Amino acid sequence: MATSPIEPDGPMEPDGLRRPITPHAAPILDGEGHLAYIGDDGRRYVVALPPETDGDSVERVMDNLRHGDALFQQIQDLCENWIDQVTGLELERQAALALLLSTLEVALDPDSGEL
Repeated sequence: MATSPIEPDGPMEPDGLRRPITPHAAPILDGEGHLAYIGDDGRRYVVALPPETDGDSVERVMDNLRHGDALFQQIQDLCENWIDQVTGLELERQAALALLLSTLEVALDPDSGEL
């Protein structure tokens, strides 16, 4: 299984576009002490934490992520439903996904659109 650092918009594809990576499962603390998850592309991604993060902080982050897993699954299911509803002849699935992610990014992080 390949290891890849998190890239803001996913790895670069051959067509020069970046595709978002959806976590396949909640992050885990791996054998090397890294916070990692498996993406829907089957690759392993390591989440970079600040260097000053201690073991207790990592455990708290892990606990918070585990507690949010069911809610995250609900959000993912709603997103899938939305994509299925708006996708058709006029809008391809990949375009709907890009629209959803960019809209959520702007809605959840208003500073993300600033240069």
